[in-house]
Amino acid sequence: MALERPTLAAIRYGYGLRAGQDMPDDADGLIAQVKRGVMIKPRFPREGVVGRREAATKVMSLRAAEAKAAQEGKPNESIRKETQREAQRLYRIDAMSRLAQAVQSRLGFHERLASFWMNHFAVSTLKSLPMRMIVPMYEAEAIRPRMAGSFSDLLKAGILHPAMLIYLDQNQSVGPDSVAGRETGRGLNENLGRELLELHTLGAGSGYSQDDVRAAALILTGLTVDSRGLDIAYRSRLAQAGSVTLLGHEYRDDEGGSQDHVLMLEDLAARPETALHISRKLAAHFISDDPPADVVAQMVAAWQKSDGDLVEVYRAMLEHPLAWENPGQKIKQPFEFVVSGFRALDMPDASLTALLADMDGDEDAGPVGKAMQLAGDAKAAEIRQRRSNQAHALTLKALGRMGEPVWQPPSPAGFADTASAWLAPGQLGERIAWARLAARTLAARLEPADFLDAALADAATPETRDVISQAPSRLHGLTMVLASAEFNRR
Repeated sequence: MALERPTLAAIRYGYGLRAGQDMPDDADGLIAQVKRGVMIKPRFPREGVVGRREAATKVMSLRAAEAKAAQEGKPNESIRKETQREAQRLYRIDAMSRLAQAVQSRLGFHERLASFWMNHFAVSTLKSLPMRMIVPMYEAEAIRPRMAGSFSDLLKAGILHPAMLIYLDQNQSVGPDSVAGRETGRGLNENLGRELLELHTLGAGSGYSQDDVRAAALILTGLTVDSRGLDIAYRSRLAQAGSVTLLGHEYRDDEGGSQDHVLMLEDLAARPETALHISRKLAAHFISDDPPADVVAQMVAAWQKSDGDLVEVYRAMLEHPLAWENPGQKIKQPFEFVVSGFRALDMPDASLTALLADMDGDEDAGPVGKAMQLAGDAKAAEIRQRRSNQAHALTLKALGRMGEPVWQPPSPAGFADTASAWLAPGQLGERIAWARLAARTLAARLEPADFLDAALADAATPETRDVISQAPSRLHGLTMVLASAEFNRR
C-alpha cells in the first residue's frame, strides 16, 4: 500500500503525525531538520550541562564522604538516602523532559536520529547512582551536537566521555605492565575495547580478532574519570607502555602527549568495515530489518566519498527511491509508540508538565492540586496517589513495562531494533493497556473516526476504517486506533 510522502515521512523518519505539523517529504527538508536540531539546546538536563556537572560532582562527593565515614564505623544513613532521592528526582525530570522533547518537536528526523545514536553509543543510568545524573548530560553534550558532523567526531565524543568510561569500566582498567599495574596487581579491563570494535565501529564478524580487542584495550589504558570535575583524565601511571599493534597498524605514541587512543578512534572511523556497519544499521533502523542492499551500498559510497560526513550518509539513504517504498516494515519501539500516541492525541506541553507534577505529588500543580490541599484529609491523599499512579502508567512506568525504560538499555548493545524483539504477547498486551488508558484519560472528547484520520491519515487501511466505524463505544474505537497494526508499524 503506497502512502502519501508526507505521511510516510512522518511515520518512517519522524515520531508520527501531529495536527498542525507538516513533515518535509524530501531529503533536503529532512536534512534541514537535522542541521537545525543540532543547534538547539535540549530540554535536559534541566539545569543545563554546566549546572548538571556541578550537581553530579556534589552528589558524588557526598557519597564518597559517606562511604568513607561508613568504613570508619560512622555511617550516615540520611546522607545516603538524600543523595538517592535527589539522583532519582533528577532522573525522573530529565526522562520526562526527553519524552516531552520528542512529543513537541517539529524536527522529527532529528529527534529520531538522537534516539538512534544514543542507542548506538548505549550507556545506562542503572550502572550506578551518579549515572542517573550523568547519562542525560552525555546525550546533551556528546551526542546531539555532533549528529550532523563527521562520524569520527561523533565517535570520539561518544567514547571519550565519563558516561562511557564509567559504564564500560574503563576507569578500572590498568595496563598490566604499567606502574600502577606492577604496584597493585590490577589488570586490563577489555570491556570498552571489545564494544568499541564490535558495536561502535567495525561490527561483529567483520574480521577482527581477540588480539585486536586486547590491543584496543591496551591503547585505551591511562584513560580514566576525574570525579572531582567529572572530566576525562589521562594518567600515565595507569597506561601500558610501549608499542601496540591493532589491525596491522602499530601505535607508538609518535605524536607524544599520549594521543594514541585518539588516533585509534580516527583510524577505526575511517575503516571500510565501519562505513558498512553503520550505514547498514541506519538503514535497518529507518527502513527495514533487512534493508535494501542498494540503499546500503549508496550510503557506503557517500561515506567513503565524504570521509564519513553523516549528513551525506543520511542524504544518500533519503534520496534512494527504495527509502520511500514498502511502508510498515518496522515495528515501532515502545518509546516511538508512546511518543507517536501523544503526538496523535495532540498533547500540549502543559499536560506533560502536569503529569510530571502529578508524579511528584506536587500539591502546587494547579487548581485541582490546591483543592486537594484544602481538603486536607485522607481522601485528598488518595486522589494524589491515584493521579501519581496514572501519570507513571502513561509515561515512564509504561515504557518500563513495555521493555524500553528511558536511558536504561539492557546491555552495551542497546535496545533491540528488530520486529521479533517487540512482538511478544506480553509486550503487545502492555501496548493495548496503554492505548486504553490514554484513550480514557486523554481523548474523552475525540471521535474515533476523526482520531483515526489524525493519527494515520492515508496510512489507515479500509479494513481498519471499517472496524473503527463499528466500534461498540467511543472508548473502544479510540483504543483500537492506537492498538491497530498500522499505528504500531512504521
